[in-house]
Amino acid sequence: MTLPPRWPRLGRIPLLLRRLPLLLADVVLLPLAVWLSFLLRLADPWPTELEQSLWLLPTVLVIGLPLYALSGQYRGLTRYVGSAALYQLAIRNALLVLLVAFAGLQLQLPAPPRSSWLLLWILLTVFTGGLRFALRDLLLGQAPPGPRPRRQRVVIVGADAAAAQLAAALRLGHDTRIAAFLDDDPGLWHRTLYGVPVLPPERLPRLLRSSRVDQLILSTPSLPQAERRRLLASLQGFGVPVLQVPAVEEIASGRATIDTLRPVPIEDLLGRESVPPDPALLGAAITGRSVLVSGAGGSIGSELCRQILRLRPSRLVLLERSELALYAIGQELAAWGSAVPVVEVLGDVAEQAFLEGVLRSQAVQVLFHAAAYKHVPLVEANICAGLANNLFGTRSALQASLACGLERFTLISTDKAVRPANAMGASKRLCELLVQNAAAAQGRHPERTICSMVRFGNVLGSSGSVVPLFRRQIAAGGPVTVTHPEITRFFMTIPEAVQLVLQASAMATGGEVFLLDMGEPVRITDLARQMIQLSGASVRDADHPDGEIEIHYTGLRPGEKLHEELLLGSASDPTAHPLIRRAREASLQPERLEPPLAALEAALRRWDEAGALAALQRLVPDYHPASTGLAGQPR
Repeated sequence: MTLPPRWPRLGRIPLLLRRLPLLLADVVLLPLAVWLSFLLRLADPWPTELEQSLWLLPTVLVIGLPLYALSGQYRGLTRYVGSAALYQLAIRNALLVLLVAFAGLQLQLPAPPRSSWLLLWILLTVFTGGLRFALRDLLLGQAPPGPRPRRQRVVIVGADAAAAQLAAALRLGHDTRIAAFLDDDPGLWHRTLYGVPVLPPERLPRLLRSSRVDQLILSTPSLPQAERRRLLASLQGFGVPVLQVPAVEEIASGRATIDTLRPVPIEDLLGRESVPPDPALLGAAITGRSVLVSGAGGSIGSELCRQILRLRPSRLVLLERSELALYAIGQELAAWGSAVPVVEVLGDVAEQAFLEGVLRSQAVQVLFHAAAYKHVPLVEANICAGLANNLFGTRSALQASLACGLERFTLISTDKAVRPANAMGASKRLCELLVQNAAAAQGRHPERTICSMVRFGNVLGSSGSVVPLFRRQIAAGGPVTVTHPEITRFFMTIPEAVQLVLQASAMATGGEVFLLDMGEPVRITDLARQMIQLSGASVRDADHPDGEIEIHYTGLRPGEKLHEELLLGSASDPTAHPLIRRAREASLQPERLEPPLAALEAALRRWDEAGALAALQRLVPDYHPASTGLAGQPR
């Protein structure tokens, strides 16, 4: 039995002795209830009817105590007693009254007034229930031994069932005090929940001025996205951290409890309304097929593996060259207990002979190529390594897919491939050209491998995302570093991006470049400000010199663009999904592709950075490398 630390000696007391106080209290309360039932009925402390019915006093103990013990009344944890225990007490006491009355009838003993039986049942329930609730509140009110920490004062936003559950969980501890509930339902205003007032949201500024509030807690994780954004906007700027309870699915699955408070998900700040996936599209190219994911341990690759496994493929093959990353995703998926075979393959996707062996031995039908170097500054600092990895890896995966007759090959691309200002983006554009040419070379042959690409922007929570960096910087007290005041980026959550990738792949007929609708570009400075304010801190700038955390502008890094794009031209066509479009882009003819491609390969094998960049610019004419990243901007 695990006991709270504030009762360090309680665990050493024998169980019977711990139950003894309740037992002794019942020894007193049961006869007291009998006496009071006569007093209330006859308005006499010692009426003649009671003298004639003195048999009730021992009988209620002789029957009641064994009944309570056998029915489990002394087994309950008093600390957590609730309404269910009260209902059980009412039933036990009703049975007790019936048994006592039956015993008197059988033994032909003098009977009390009939209304006394009802009073006796009520008093028994009030006494035994009240005792247990009083003990519960006494136990919950006991603070741990030693110095008392300052209690956090919180305001719960919402006064629904989730808020009540959260309040009940917080009351079990001694480090939190609920100052108020806020709700926009006028029918709840000025009522109370657990003795705490429910106030209109407009009262929050006055509440913050009149009393110290340490946290705002959102109890409504299932609010529609637009309402959540509006609510969060109203809570910013008060200098109080905003937390939220987990989603209902997490609580139902046991992955979290109602009081597992966490920061507001960053996607709630970005103004995107996600669209539910089309089930028919989602599993069309996956269910019942053998699927391989390259780069299975990366941010996108691992989420591809998770979602593909849920779609019931015949087999899922994880290809990853990082031992640690492969082990991590393999262990995670193994814990699911899925009946789908999951094969972990450690190796380099750029080794075509090795890859063909894997594709054939595992009878792979669908390949998602997510393996790539994607961190712009790192690739800029390691040009040959970055280009070789991205080019040779994609070419090997593509040619192996064609050689083994796979049904589908899907390249995970990036918005940085559009008019690239850095080597990483240019390498991804070259990979797109390779896939487009492979699709064109196959024509419409019925046995062709359907090759396609999906292009999208930044994903939240990836290894190179600014969001975890900002969180670490805010936790450290700042400064928060942003490269340029006006820099913008497209953002999407990893799960949503992967859902759209799977649906786009299912729509492909060969050679398409699919674009994911990323919503409006987000100004990174605005994102940083919102994250600082929701953490409970204030921004220090020229207008607010007394703020707590400064936003420091470091300047654009080599190869970094001020604004990203998704289209090379201005033309794109809608598809069956409202957030997926099909780009209309010309591919490079093979005779124009092969000579500079051979020159690029030769330069990379010599580790000739200048020669590699020159060949890359011939292959991707829109590539304008610039130390500031500004030269690549559209005019």
